[in-house]
Amino acid sequence: MSAHRVLIGHGTENDFVVLPDPDGTGWPESRLDAAMVRRLCERRAGLGGDGVLRVVRSVHVPDARAVLGEALGRCEWFMDHRNADGSTAEMCGNGIRLFLHVLVTEGLVERAACADGIWVGTRGGPRRVGAAADGRYWVDMGPARPFGAGDAHLDGTSFPGRAVSMGNPHLAVLTDVDVDTLDLTRAPAVDAGLFPDGVNVEFVNVVEAGRHVRLRVSERGVGETRSCGTGACAAAWAALEAAGATTGTVTVDVPGGRLGVTVDQRTTVLSGPAVVVATGELTPEWLGS
Repeated sequence: MSAHRVLIGHGTENDFVVLPDPDGTGWPESRLDAAMVRRLCERRAGLGGDGVLRVVRSVHVPDARAVLGEALGRCEWFMDHRNADGSTAEMCGNGIRLFLHVLVTEGLVERAACADGIWVGTRGGPRRVGAAADGRYWVDMGPARPFGAGDAHLDGTSFPGRAVSMGNPHLAVLTDVDVDTLDLTRAPAVDAGLFPDGVNVEFVNVVEAGRHVRLRVSERGVGETRSCGTGACAAAWAALEAAGATTGTVTVDVPGGRLGVTVDQRTTVLSGPAVVVATGELTPEWLGS
C-alpha cells in the first residue's frame, strides 16, 4: 500500500482525511506530526478536513496499550484520530463510522463480519462499531457520563449547559434561542477549571421533547463543524434528562444531515451514514513543499 495514498470521506459532512496505514510504516509518529496534520486539513493549500484518521493496527500505535489496557487483544484496529489543529482526540462518533466504512471498502474486513460489530481501539477506549443492513453504520459509544454543569459565553450571553463525557468532554446547551442565529465563528468561552483540556460545545433546540433535537456544535481544536457524533450523543442524553427520561431514541438533526441516538440503561448507540468521497495520492510536489 502506497505511503502517499489518501482518502477523503465524511459522516454527515463531518469530514476527514483518511490515511490507510495497516502496518504502521507509512505514517509513523515521526511523519504524522502536528504540522503535517495541519497541512493535510488546510482547506486551501491541503486536502481539507475537520481532522485526520489513520487506519492502523493497534499493535503499531505507541500509546494503544496505555489507553486500551486488557482490551488491546480484542482491538485489531485503532482509530488514530487527530484534530485539524494537530492535537490528538479521544473519540469521534462520525469518524469511527467512516473508519469502519474504510476498513470495508479497502478490503481489510468483510462487511458481513461486521453485522454484530467489531472492536476498534480509540484514545477514549475500545468501541464496538458495526455495519447495518441499510448501508449505514452504528457504534456503541458507551454510557454518557455527566460531570457537572457549566456555562458557554457567546456574544455577551451566558448559556447554561450540562457537562457530559462521551469519552471526550462536551457541554450540551439546551436553549430556546434559534441555533441558526448564533455566531460560532469564534469558540464560546467556558470554565477552564471544569474543562481543562477544552470542550466541544453543542447548542441544542428541542423539536419534540425527548424525541427530536437539532444542534450546531463548536468543536475544540477545529471550530464549528457540520456534525459531531459524540456531540449528538451528549445532546440526546441532555434532551432525555430534560424530558424526565433516562432511556429513549432521539433523532438528531445537524447541519450535515441526520443521526439517530438510542440511550438505554447500559450504553448509547449512535447510527448514521458514512461516505468515501475520493481516493488518491499525495504528490511529491506537495510533500516536498
